[in-house]
Amino acid sequence: MKLVKALPLLAAVGALAACEVGPDKTRDNYIDSKDISTGLVWGVWVDPDGCDHWIADNGVEGHLATRLDAYGKPVCSGVAPPTVATGPFKEGSNVPDLM
Repeated sequence: MKLVKALPLLAAVGALAACEVGPDKTRDNYIDSKDISTGLVWGVWVDPDGCDHWIADNGVEGHLATRLDAYGKPVCSGVAPPTVATGPFKEGSNVPDLM
């Protein structure tokens, strides 16, 4: 009976634990820590379905984000063939790309 009364309290504690603040995802948190919106050079990778994704490669780390229009829908511009990355996405870092 006591366990049943404690369930709402346990649920509330679990919900608060889920709100834990994680790492700052707006920054590149590696050797040359930069703001990812202004400190990295971005290119476009086209997925197999033909839709665009922003891509940045600064050596050891890579960043990828779906390219969306003003309404939140994926952009499928045909800027490159499917599975091809284009643009200067490997520039902007002194960390060498090992691959």
